[in-house]
Amino acid sequence: MQLDRSAMAASVALAVVAISLAATLPVARAEIKKTSIASDSRSVILFEEFGFRRGGRAAVTATGVSWKVPEGSQIKSADPTLMGFFLISNSLFYKINNESDYAEATGTAFCPLTSKYVQPLFRFKEIAPDGTGKGSLTIDADDQYTVLFSSCQEGVEVTMEVRTEMFNVRRSGAKEYLPVGLLPLPGIFAAASVVHFVFLGGWLFVCAKHCKTAERIHAVMGALLLFKALKLACAAEDQWYVERTGTPHGWDVAFYVFGFFKGILLFTVIVLIGTGWSFLKPYLQEREKNVLMIIIPLQVIENIASAVIGETGPAGRDWLAWNQIFLLVDVICCCAVFFPIIWSIRNLREASKTDGKAARNLQKLTLFKQFYLVVVCYLYFTRIAASAVAAVLSYKYQWVVNVSIETASLAFYVFVFYNFQPVEKNPYLYVGDDEEEAAGGQLEMESTFEI
Repeated sequence: MQLDRSAMAASVALAVVAISLAATLPVARAEIKKTSIASDSRSVILFEEFGFRRGGRAAVTATGVSWKVPEGSQIKSADPTLMGFFLISNSLFYKINNESDYAEATGTAFCPLTSKYVQPLFRFKEIAPDGTGKGSLTIDADDQYTVLFSSCQEGVEVTMEVRTEMFNVRRSGAKEYLPVGLLPLPGIFAAASVVHFVFLGGWLFVCAKHCKTAERIHAVMGALLLFKALKLACAAEDQWYVERTGTPHGWDVAFYVFGFFKGILLFTVIVLIGTGWSFLKPYLQEREKNVLMIIIPLQVIENIASAVIGETGPAGRDWLAWNQIFLLVDVICCCAVFFPIIWSIRNLREASKTDGKAARNLQKLTLFKQFYLVVVCYLYFTRIAASAVAAVLSYKYQWVVNVSIETASLAFYVFVFYNFQPVEKNPYLYVGDDEEEAAGGQLEMESTFEI
């Protein structure tokens, strides 16, 4: 058996990382997927994972299968018995990883296809003369399973078109293409969409009622609510179609489009509110414009990465790289939005010493500090805490992560929209005379306003 032990161990480890990322990143998905593999020499390729109930089915069809040994390889010819597809329960993945580590430590050969913990689908020795291979399995135990391809020969390049299909079977006999842990998603997204449309209606009513104090920022905030609601509606349709047919039927395109505008508007609203635009001043300073000019292109890149991650799946060569780009850009955007808020807090502290409007500055400063803390908590929870929970949560309850993220997002929107609504007695604009004297004394306590 021709095999590079360290390369195989590294490939198995990368598969583990890919499974972890697939479980934590919020991406659109379909459970009937076609993937092109061209001249790929990876030892292990992860295709899809799925939460099954007993009696579910996993099927893999490979067409146009061919392989070649590149020039300079240590082996003379490829052995088709050492290449093939298999299914493995995620609860057993650590055992196959231990086998790989043990083989590397003892200097023996290891091939995942021969492990007692995997369920073979088919090997390349079973490929028909027309280059087609098929394999399917009926699941005999509830768990989350992963479909992988393994080539236990160093450097052999494989080319093929792979179609994966995974589904559970209802009592009626109908196929159910959403994993067990994601079955509630269509209803969750639909309910969240309705809530945000109602929210949008309430916001438009408030803006119309207080049209004299409404500013341009309030129109931008309304657009954010609109695209958030549309994104959720498309997510609900997307998941509903996937559940019944295995593919989103184009709803994933609308999901990405509305998600793109929602992402840009979310960070734009945070930056504009953080700078006090339309509230404290009618213009943006050069450094604040620069922040927006950085965030908007980064959001374009982030949404492109999100679409690539969702549509290509972990089988793509660059899937892990796109994940890293997505996470890096998201972190940069999250960090960038804090600068305008901090600048505004510092400016208000300086103004409080010179303009004589103690109570008004106190209210503005307090509100900005609250806004800063809420933004920190919101971004931390939706980017870090939710991913950490998803990584350890049972596959049966993956929907809980989506509920928690949408709940946190709604709470964030309610806080922001309530505190920055266009009303006459907005903390930015209204200060009672009896508050001025008390506020003046508090503003003298410099340490009170440190972040």
